[in-house]
Amino acid sequence: MFSIAYRMLGSVAEAEDIVQDAFLRMHRSADVDVASPAAYATTVTTRLAIDQLRSARVRRETYVGSWLPEPLLTTADEADPAARAEAADTLSMAFLVLLESLSPVERAVFLLREVFGYGYERIADVVEKSEQNCRQIFVRARARVDERRPRFETSRPKRDELARRFFAACESGDTEALEQLLADDVVFYGDGGGKAPAVHRPIQGRVQVGRFVIALFRQTAPLELRVETLEVNGQPGVRVMDSSGRLLCVLALDIADGQVQALRNVLNPDKLHHLGTVGDLGYLLASRET
Repeated sequence: MFSIAYRMLGSVAEAEDIVQDAFLRMHRSADVDVASPAAYATTVTTRLAIDQLRSARVRRETYVGSWLPEPLLTTADEADPAARAEAADTLSMAFLVLLESLSPVERAVFLLREVFGYGYERIADVVEKSEQNCRQIFVRARARVDERRPRFETSRPKRDELARRFFAACESGDTEALEQLLADDVVFYGDGGGKAPAVHRPIQGRVQVGRFVIALFRQTAPLELRVETLEVNGQPGVRVMDSSGRLLCVLALDIADGQVQALRNVLNPDKLHHLGTVGDLGYLLASRET
């Protein structure tokens, strides 16, 4: 239920609320004869997520700067690398941002079919459309997604090694080494939501992104921040904390073809509270300057 709601909304907090609401509704209807509890759970969760997404779209139209999903810290499962890679791709920030181009119903139909493998008969019941209509919706949605579907490094060891070299170059301030790891059209996205210092527009290009990232690390070096590498939405990343352990931001990398294709940095405190106590990067930077 959470997997559906989070992919629909891109928000951990909203997905958790949806799941809780769905459980309550299922509990209240416990006396109703339900042939398949799992199918019923999917139906209730998806319909609630569709309604929530419709209202969320209005808020996102006035969002300050780039909108990114709330980061989800994931862990590697070496037992089934293929399944793990597929799940990571559909959890990535790049994929969730791409889904924003779909309407709520299109997003539901696409996810239920493409990610969760539901049949059209079941999907039709969930979204209250005909099977034929759902097939048409899926074809249109998939064509739109495939046009800009993100690519990711298929070799986990290679991906992790490149990420290690990337962060090592950032910490050492080696601009040349860093730029060699970036794709020509690499893009840096910052999501502060108007509540934390972040770029309002994406920065694009190897030289521009390389210089910006190095300058960012140099600017924050005196703050004695703690940088911890981990997996963010199935991709390599870091979380940055102040000296007291308060979370300041979460950064994820998109890596493909042996290069960093995109960097996505979430600083909006509203999107970090589910990961722990959040600090104030703006205050830290201001205090350093004074």
